[in-house]
Amino acid sequence: MNPIVSTLWNLVQAIIGFNLIFPLLLLFIATLARKKKPTRQQKQEADYAIIVTAYLYTESLHSVVSSILKLNYSNYFIYIVADNCDISNLHFDSDKVVLLRPETVLASNTRSHFYAIRNFRRAHERLTIIDSDNLVEPEYLNNLNVYFDQGFEAVQGIREAKNLDTTYARLDGARDIYYHYYDGKQLFDAGSSATLAGSGMAFTVALYRECLEQKDIVGAGFDKILQSEIVKRNKRIAFVPDAIVFDEKTSRSDQLVNQRARWINTWFKYFRFGFTLIFKGIANFSWNQILFGIVLLRPPLFIFLILGLLMMFADIFIDPMMAILWAGGFIAFVTGFIISLKRSHTDPRIYSSLAGIPKFVFFQLISLANIFRANKRSVSTQHFHTETEIEKTLEEQKV
Repeated sequence: MNPIVSTLWNLVQAIIGFNLIFPLLLLFIATLARKKKPTRQQKQEADYAIIVTAYLYTESLHSVVSSILKLNYSNYFIYIVADNCDISNLHFDSDKVVLLRPETVLASNTRSHFYAIRNFRRAHERLTIIDSDNLVEPEYLNNLNVYFDQGFEAVQGIREAKNLDTTYARLDGARDIYYHYYDGKQLFDAGSSATLAGSGMAFTVALYRECLEQKDIVGAGFDKILQSEIVKRNKRIAFVPDAIVFDEKTSRSDQLVNQRARWINTWFKYFRFGFTLIFKGIANFSWNQILFGIVLLRPPLFIFLILGLLMMFADIFIDPMMAILWAGGFIAFVTGFIISLKRSHTDPRIYSSLAGIPKFVFFQLISLANIFRANKRSVSTQHFHTETEIEKTLEEQKV
């Protein structure tokens, strides 16, 4: 093999292979750096704006509002932004609920957020973003406050599965567990910032406005821009494992394809932020920025796994010793994946669904083929679980 080609081939292999061992490496760093978990302090309740956005579909709104109104907290308002929605059947018997219907179609998460901000009933100190299909655990705001009280201005809670009714939903739940464990808990414990998940996150109103008020973001990925802006300011995003929202998992293949097409599109669109943060981190001697930048450069899970498998099979003929190293890398990745499931609250049904991973990956490959028209295929995921499943979940957990 030509020396230049050989060098490039080995470099690409090293980049892809690094992603296989990165979870265990991050776990090792986090274990060494982990600090004692902060405890809740008895302070005056901070004033929250809870922003719930809906686009086209409103079927789940009564359930999410019902769960929010059961919070063990009093100092908040709920702002529902029903963008391009029929609100004739939306009625809420609480003066804490503010129903907003924009005069023109916004078709943007951040436009909806700032529409709510412009219509705040009072000057709230903090805001939290909840999806229209989410349900919240009663201690959600109290648990967010633990980290706000430590001086953090941005925090990310954990999104647990609201439904595990199909193999797709269970595998989607497994994926979330993996990312929450490594890109949330371990990344934060290692001294960097948790990645944002799109909902179940909270910020000071001042920081949110500073980061996004001058940007008009259309399409998916506002959380990618927001997390980059926060870390660019060398602020850390705290991970709060006890601040729980229940998130609807994709239960149908068409849901999966449309949603993943948008998500994959956002990675290709915004992964460049990783380079910016790494260079800033080097200039600022900021471990937070360097490590977070590395995470942003990592491709979606199924992409680097497929590339790794292809390279391993190629190396069987090119360089058998390298093929053995690839096998070791995959063993390390599988070990890290199993650790994330074992150390999290993983429903037994998720384990039984793991045999369906190849089919799950196949539909993500279809999503990859549709990334360039992702936002045209769908700008919103339609949800099919409108019942308040939180009661059953909380009863099972004996909360």
